[in-house]
Amino acid sequence: MQAIISPGKPAGSITPPASKSMMQRACAAALLHTGKTIVNNPGISDDDKAALTIIRQLGAHITQTKNYIEITSHGINPADDIISCHESGLSARLFIPIAALFHQQLTITGAGSLLTRPMDVLTHTLPQLGVNITSNNDYLPISIKGPLHPKDISIDGSVSSQFLTGMLFAYTFSAKETVTLTVNHLNSKPYTDLTLDVLRRFGKNITNNNYESFTIHPQPALHDYVEITIEADWSAASNFVVADAMAGGIDIKNLNTSSLQADSAILQVVNKDRNAFNFDATDCPDLIPILAVYAGTCSGSSNIHGINRLIHKESNRITSTTALLNNLGVECNVEENTIKITGVQQFKNCTVESYNDHRIVMAAAVAAFYADGDVIINHAEAVSKSYPDFFKDLAALGVKCNLNYE
Repeated sequence: MQAIISPGKPAGSITPPASKSMMQRACAAALLHTGKTIVNNPGISDDDKAALTIIRQLGAHITQTKNYIEITSHGINPADDIISCHESGLSARLFIPIAALFHQQLTITGAGSLLTRPMDVLTHTLPQLGVNITSNNDYLPISIKGPLHPKDISIDGSVSSQFLTGMLFAYTFSAKETVTLTVNHLNSKPYTDLTLDVLRRFGKNITNNNYESFTIHPQPALHDYVEITIEADWSAASNFVVADAMAGGIDIKNLNTSSLQADSAILQVVNKDRNAFNFDATDCPDLIPILAVYAGTCSGSSNIHGINRLIHKESNRITSTTALLNNLGVECNVEENTIKITGVQQFKNCTVESYNDHRIVMAAAVAAFYADGDVIINHAEAVSKSYPDFFKDLAALGVKCNLNYE
């Protein structure tokens, strides 16, 4: 699909979709919880659908209504021996340790860019816990045969906190005695806070030792139903926060300003004065594409740090983000772990490639508000990974969006 976005001034209110980070964690907890879970405001993105498909394949029963999902589970009882995570990196890293709790062999696979995202932390860690594992040189597909036996170990948190998240879910629902996970060089600490919050809602007791280790205290299983409401997604909302700073006129509804979501950090940076800024995005790398667009509208030169973590996303976002800026006529330079961006008076009309990356699609669409003509985005269908209604919501704000499906 090709999207053609015209310059203009958006106006109206917008309600961001449900947080896929929270939704996928809630699905995992509901699978491991014995009994019923009610998930209010469930997500509808491709990644959310992937998580629901996975827990159904692993034995959960799901009833969907317009406003909530009811999930009933009695433990892992796979209906299939091949589990697909589609293109969801979080689902892969979350559900591989969970699937390792089962005593028979299961194969975890995926599609698209997920097949190029490293899983080495898990392939090196799980054998220490009694899990037989084979992989494609530390990439998917991965075959595992448990059961996983929790014990005190150390894992690497430098590439992604998602590995720690998967291990915490597996440990908290299986540990029979107190056990500690030590993590080295943990990044994206707010995402870990979100993990701990969801687990606590399901009755789990975890001590966070300054993000250097996590001690799991076994608790009796809850047998009452659990109800959880998925917050609006700050990752999606960040695009409208920037759009409002650039063009004004947007009222963003239902955002929790006290949210544990990492991308709520957008509020620390963006303002309508559009002054150059320095920002460390190590803990919130998904903000970098839209922050780069915002920096292109700011007076002076801005520095965004923490870009090394962009290599293994849906695209290599160092490449795709700088390509977007260059097409828009914005000067940018990458030096080690930082991208320096010098603002301009107006973006150039251009055609950009999405690199099959939903974040690049949304950042490019927002950039059109500041351009001297249309911004054309190739392979814009990638947006459905996190925000299927993005262009529909843009149009509702009065933005001219022409979508070409040929």
